[in-house]
Amino acid sequence: MIKIIGAVLVLFAGTMIGFQQAAKFAARPRQLRQLAHALQRLETEIGYGYTPLPEALARAVFTIPEPVAGVFRNTASQLCDTKGLTFQECWEIAINEQWSMTAMKDNEKVVLLRLGSALGISDRDDQIKHIRLALLQLKSEEDAAREDQGRYEKMSKSLGILAAALIVILMV
Repeated sequence: MIKIIGAVLVLFAGTMIGFQQAAKFAARPRQLRQLAHALQRLETEIGYGYTPLPEALARAVFTIPEPVAGVFRNTASQLCDTKGLTFQECWEIAINEQWSMTAMKDNEKVVLLRLGSALGISDRDDQIKHIRLALLQLKSEEDAAREDQGRYEKMSKSLGILAAALIVILMV
């Protein structure tokens, strides 16, 4: 009886691990789309609304869910504090604090850090150009993430179940 309960628990745990890994593959393209949407909103606020950067970041937060919204929210709150930090420093701090909560990889982080070095120090047109460049780079990363999702999502689920089944067979 105890072996059966243990086998069921091992099967359940292995299956959940596989499904959790598959969820990460599914979350990455979704978060990249959310990030691209937020950057488009930021571009609109800067380009057409002539909105100051902290306020534009705060408005972009309303269009996207967590954890991507945390980067924009943290940057806006740090810019509003009177610590004397530049936009680039606030942006880097916010990205480093929030990045572990996302499903995104280092390539996307590099794109965002590069964008942060250009925002806030140039004129409106130059900032829009840098945002559009970041959007193009994130689009290619999103395409790669979709390919990875199609390739590895089902495999992760199957591998979790099969590994758990192997452990159960070895237990018995």
